[in-house]
Amino acid sequence: MINPEHDLPITRQAKLLDISRSAVYYVPRPISEADLNLMRRLDELHLEHPFMGARMKKRELAQEGIEVGRRHIGTLMRRLNIEAMAPKPGTSKPRLGHTIYPYLLRHVAITEANQVWALDTTYIPMAQGFVYLTAVIDVASRRVLAHKVATTLEAYHAVEIMEAAFARFGTPDIVNTDQGSQFTAAEFAQTVLSRGAKLSMDGRGAWRDNVFVERLWRTIKYERVYLRAYDSVREAQADIAEYIDWYNMKRGHTSVDDKTPDQAYWRLLPDLKMVA
Repeated sequence: MINPEHDLPITRQAKLLDISRSAVYYVPRPISEADLNLMRRLDELHLEHPFMGARMKKRELAQEGIEVGRRHIGTLMRRLNIEAMAPKPGTSKPRLGHTIYPYLLRHVAITEANQVWALDTTYIPMAQGFVYLTAVIDVASRRVLAHKVATTLEAYHAVEIMEAAFARFGTPDIVNTDQGSQFTAAEFAQTVLSRGAKLSMDGRGAWRDNVFVERLWRTIKYERVYLRAYDSVREAQADIAEYIDWYNMKRGHTSVDDKTPDQAYWRLLPDLKMVA
């Protein structure tokens, strides 16, 4: 990622990768085992009750005998890349230099493959530590088009996933994301817009938005991740890739007439429907 021996100055490399210069030199402290256990429980609570914010989670944890402050819960929720899904005023501010694009899916009927793709990132617990899973799905068919397991949330991971999806499946009409910094970065926006797709972004924490990806996270975690205790990043990458292949090709969905996502994707492509 950052190469001290490269001709480009480290400051320039950091800017191109959308990483702050201080982060390049910062050596992070390891997360305590107590916080890792708490993060796992917070993630489970978010999947079960996505409307819960830090205050409600604090009360829920207290009933379980876990005493923790609201601010600390909020800090860990940001590390987990989760927010309460509830309507709220549009008062959030983007990262300096990042552009927030308007939400384009209101009142849009999504009926065809490659009409709308949705992109999001979630936390994946391991035996020690955690990683992030980013995936792009075709909303109409629920097919996972590309994914990546990584240790950070930098924009270049999202760019890599989008380029892989474009190369294999073409260009959708709209790409929808949340307002995470990896998606509001100019590098990511340019990757989408240069292909001729429109970029749509959810309101922060809005309950209606990217719900299809949230359902995917719940499915992956309860059917696979929570049944495992990954010992390494490589093990997490291989096992999640294996599950996603099965999910696409073998797991039927009632939302697409009990077809698999792979079957639904090819059936819902506009060009194939016209030929048929």
